[in-house]
Amino acid sequence: MSESVGTRPETATVITEPVPDLQLQLLIQLLDRELRSGLPITLAVAGGVLHGDVIGHEAWKADWARSLRQVEGEGANLIAEFPETVDQGIRELVADDGGALPRWIHLRDATLVLGGTGSLRLPLWRGRLADVSGWALGRPQ
Repeated sequence: MSESVGTRPETATVITEPVPDLQLQLLIQLLDRELRSGLPITLAVAGGVLHGDVIGHEAWKADWARSLRQVEGEGANLIAEFPETVDQGIRELVADDGGALPRWIHLRDATLVLGGTGSLRLPLWRGRLADVSGWALGRPQ
């Protein structure tokens, strides 16, 4: 009797996700070079329009770490180191990626305008670039 009887051919699982806008990726990569750089931007995202200052990952991480240091409680010391711990883990995972383009976008002083229900102010915001369906430099007037 053959060993292949009753078996299915092996198939590889392929994970697909939307492709981020290349120009927006390159803009963010440029902002990553300077910690103090930021540009006003408006993004179309699911559920509304988001506007704020787009910043690089390092600037966002520094602001995030500062906000975590303000957290009080028994785990406050541990959580203050969290942004750097996350980055170290990511560096180890993608060490062989060879300078991949950014997959995340970070905003400071952001406002999410929800359809017909008002707006939400956010000191820091992080989102997947693939979830941005449109963008423009500048903020709404």
